Amino acid sequence: METCPAIKNILLLDSEGKRVAVNYYSDDWPTNAAKEAFEKAVFTKTQKTNARAEAEITMFDNYIVVYKFAQDLHFFVTGSDNENEIILASVLQGFFDAVGILLRGNVEKKESLENLDLILLCLDEIVDGGIVLETDANVIAGKVASNSVDSGAPLSEQTISQALATAREHLARSLLK
Repeated sequence: METCPAIKNILLLDSEGKRVAVNYYSDDWPTNAAKEAFEKAVFTKTQKTNARAEAEITMFDNYIVVYKFAQDLHFFVTGSDNENEIILASVLQGFFDAVGILLRGNVEKKESLENLDLILLCLDEIVDGGIVLETDANVIAGKVASNSVDSGAPLSEQTISQALATAREHLARSLLK
């Protein structure tokens, strides 16, 4: 019987190997110490590579790790040793591109920490319980942007798309009255 592709974890680490945003979908690392040890080991193994233009693939402790770097951020997607590398790479590319869209091309640690809520929502839109939900960066970013619209914020503090969504919502409410 064929099984669904499963993701073990998605990691976003800084240039020193420290956590920015991580999500684990399996019990392969039962404690936080085990998770941090895995992150440090994966970072140490991959830090000397140049995975900036295209994603790289490596085997590590019987896991397939697909990774890519941008500025001072390191993106990783891990799957079991029998997982399809193309699926892992498409999850990585979807996450990488969606973060780029959400951060308006300014993919660096400072900007990602300021927009951590968007990145965590992005992780939730891509994978749920290890099952891949979406890999299209535009769809992911669109769902995250629509979820993060705060209609209570003053219009001056909203982006154009948020302001339009707020105006659309107010118009719909007034038409339904």
